[in-house]
Formats: sequence, C-alpha cells, structure tokens
Amino acid sequence: MGAADLAVAFRSMASDVELRVVDPGPGAPAALERASTAIRAVATHLTRFDETSALSRANRDPSGWHLVPAELAEAVREAETAHRATDGLFDPRVLATLLAWGYDRTFDAVANFAGRWSLTWDQAGVAPSSVRPAAIGRWQPGVLPGDGASLVNLGGTPIDLGGIGKGLAVRRAAAELAGAGASVLVDAGGDEWLGGPGPDGDGWKVGVEDPHGGDDPVLVLVATDVGCATSSVRRRRWRADGTLVHHLVDPRTGRPGGPGLAAVTVLHPDPAWAEVWSKTLFLAGALEVEAQAEVRDLAAAWVTTDGEVRVSAAMAPHVMWQVAR
Repeated sequence: MGAADLAVAFRSMASDVELRVVDPGPGAPAALERASTAIRAVATHLTRFDETSALSRANRDPSGWHLVPAELAEAVREAETAHRATDGLFDPRVLATLLAWGYDRTFDAVANFAGRWSLTWDQAGVAPSSVRPAAIGRWQPGVLPGDGASLVNLGGTPIDLGGIGKGLAVRRAAAELAGAGASVLVDAGGDEWLGGPGPDGDGWKVGVEDPHGGDDPVLVLVATDVGCATSSVRRRRWRADGTLVHHLVDPRTGRPGGPGLAAVTVLHPDPAWAEVWSKTLFLAGALEVEAQAEVRDLAAAWVTTDGEVRVSAAMAPHVMWQVAR
C-alpha cells in the first residue's frame, strides 16, 4: 500500500474486509466510514445466524409480509432476478438442506472452536444421499418498496442469502467510495470491487487462490472497474452423516453441486452478479461450465478437482499469469 493511501480493515460476514482508497481526496475518510457502515448493515440484516436479524424474523413466517430494511428488500429482489436469469439454478431455498447437514452456525464460530480453517465436523443429520431436491418450482417472493423500509414476502419458504449477500455488501460499499480517490478497492474475502486503474496505474492485480491448498495463486488477473467473485469449496466443507458436503447446494438435487470443480472465479461489472454467476457456473459442473460461460459471455476461470485451470474467451484478456499444470 502506498504511503498516501487510506485503508480500513475489519471482520464481517465471516471474512476479513479491506477498504482502500488510492490517492485519496478530502472526502475519503468520510467515504470509508460510510462504506464500512454499509457492509456492516448488510451483514446485520441478512445473516441467518442471528435470530433477531431481519432475515431471521422473516424466515420464521415466510408466507407473511414483513416490514424490513432496504438492505434485505434489495437482496430478495436481486435474488429473485438471479433466480429467473439462471433458470432456477440460483435458488435461496436451499436453507433446509444446509440446516439438515448441520450448517446452523457461522464458520467463524466453528473455526474458533476447532482452531483451524479447513473444517470438518460430523453431524447426525440427513444423509446427503437420501435428500430430495432442495427447491421445487419457481421461487416467487414479493417486494413492495417504501421510503427507508419495504414490505417483503419470502414466497412461503425460508431462505439463505449467502449466495448474494456479500456481493451486495461490496456493491453498496463501492458506491459509497465512488470518487473518494484515484482508485478504490473493496475486498471482502473472495468478493471484490476493483475501481479505477489501481495503485500502479495499469489495473488491479488479483491473485486467484489455489483451491487445492497450494500457497501460490493459480492465476493472476488484471482488472479495472469490475467486480470479482470466487466460489470455492476449499474452506466451507464438512461431513454430514459421514458424507463430505459443502455449502454450494444444487437446488435440483438437494446434494452438493459442482461435480468435477474445485473453484470458479468471475469478473462482472456488478459485484453482486459476479457472485451470482460464480456460484451458478460452479453448480453447472465441470462438463457444462465452459459452455455456460461462453453462451452468457462471462469472464470466468475455473479449477477442476484434478487441478486443471481453464478460462473463458472473455476472461483471457484479463490473465496476466497462469500456472502451468
């Protein structure tokens, strides 16, 4: 970080968060404070691990209408749009499956208990081989916008917004940092906004983590004014009834998704949609990920379970370095 840069760091949404302004203007300190507040607000309202959160209250009566803060209303509206755009492959109604597998606490809490990040724990729950599809039919929530608060109906099923919430937090923080300096970074542990030409003036350099545990990145990307998100099962995986599972549930089967894939990274002008598409492409699996990325013209990179690293045509111009396998 340059001597003149301004930055703040804190922990939120089970991630280390960094907000950074390169060549800051006079309004940068206030912008950083607003951006920090925006991320914490999303984390507060969208968590399912706090029974007092706006999402938890709505989940207790998913068929009713609830007066909720703008952050939750935006998340439900965007999640429903993503559900339609992905033909149902993005579906927040996987919550029941995650709970049946024992994912009823934050990974921070589990890590603090276990003393490590590569987590497994045995849960006497529903065997993954015996579950039904996580969601059936189109998800149809309702959102009635209001001034400062909105009315939301979850469409009759409790939901998990972990597939879009962090991207929305990054989006909101990036909006608060707009114009704060020559370049800005919002990094929320795998979800990022890379604003401006970066500290060296030739784009932000982004290392894509090796999902198989290696110390070195598998790719280095160069990006400007774009969101970046990675979906990986390196950390969020555990054992349910003796079977290894992870947090990326295929709603069509109710089982862990992404056969043959270890990670997917997507660049997109909107960080929330970078997160949506990284998860959706992951669920497509190794046999379909390339076709899905190409037909949607997505800048995507993926790592297979056997260590192969591939990129889409739209991602290729962003690749500064790629590991040789």
